[in-house]
Amino acid sequence: MKEEIRCAVLGLGRLGYWHAENIASKVQGAKLDKVIDPLKGKAEQVARDLKVASWSENPNDAFEDENIDAVIIVTPTSTHADMIKKAAQHGKHVFVEKPLTQNIEEADEVIQVIEENNICCQVGFMRRFDPAYVEAKRRIDAGDIGKPLYFKGVSRDGNVPHEEFIKYSGGIFLDVAIHDYDIARFLMNDDVHSIHSSGNILLESNQFMENYHDVDQGMSIIRFKSGAVGDIETMRVAPYGYDIRGEVVGTDGAIQIGSMRQNDIKLFKTNETSHDLVQDFPTRFKDAYLFEMVHFIEAVRNDEQPLCTAIDGKKALDISIAATRSFNNGETVLLKH
Repeated sequence: MKEEIRCAVLGLGRLGYWHAENIASKVQGAKLDKVIDPLKGKAEQVARDLKVASWSENPNDAFEDENIDAVIIVTPTSTHADMIKKAAQHGKHVFVEKPLTQNIEEADEVIQVIEENNICCQVGFMRRFDPAYVEAKRRIDAGDIGKPLYFKGVSRDGNVPHEEFIKYSGGIFLDVAIHDYDIARFLMNDDVHSIHSSGNILLESNQFMENYHDVDQGMSIIRFKSGAVGDIETMRVAPYGYDIRGEVVGTDGAIQIGSMRQNDIKLFKTNETSHDLVQDFPTRFKDAYLFEMVHFIEAVRNDEQPLCTAIDGKKALDISIAATRSFNNGETVLLKH
């Protein structure tokens, strides 16, 4: 076992900063050696804030640094394939935020390079590390609800992204629903056989999404290879908060995952009962982002495969692409992979 994994974080937006902060101060066995962002002054400022010795505007400085063991890639999706291949070719282990790449052809190329260079690659599907989903997975695998028959996923977010983000997001099925596609495979322990997706723009203020063939509400009906089925609801229209839930129905019972409550308290007043609601994903998945990075570092230290591999990332990407194709042509799409 290697005692310390020296890391570089590439991309220092909101999520990149959280990963850098976690590695710098909360992940045992990890050391943040370098932070990188092309925006002038950004990396320098983060390095100063987190007391990191080295910073750069050029990702190659991480790949070519012999002191770096692993890179955390939190850059735009269009750069993922190139970044992962360069990292692997330089012997660096990789944590990459979802999606793995932009398309299946790139994903196949990336997986080949990962395997040729024998590096660890983990894709950032943080729900797999959220305590509620972890416990649900344990109970399902233990047979507590019998054989899984039906999956239901709900992802509602009232924080509508700005137009420039929508323009390059890849659409609601790739940007948002991909989390549900991955967790569905994870909980059901099964691959998706087919998918049928539809979508709408529900708010007048979101009509700009039509320019990018995108919607603010989507629905996917999926069938698994075992014959089990499911539905996944995805919305960018949730004015009441950040609402992420899941459910698996089995032959002997059901398990429900997730709650809108930020704190487990209720306020009682005359003719009124209330509780506070989670408003954003940083609040809901704060622990999951930390736990997924702890898992990655442990996988690298112990030379083990992570819980969410590049192959898992490819399968989630494949489902998202099929969902988008179904939305565009109105037909059920069979998955080939």
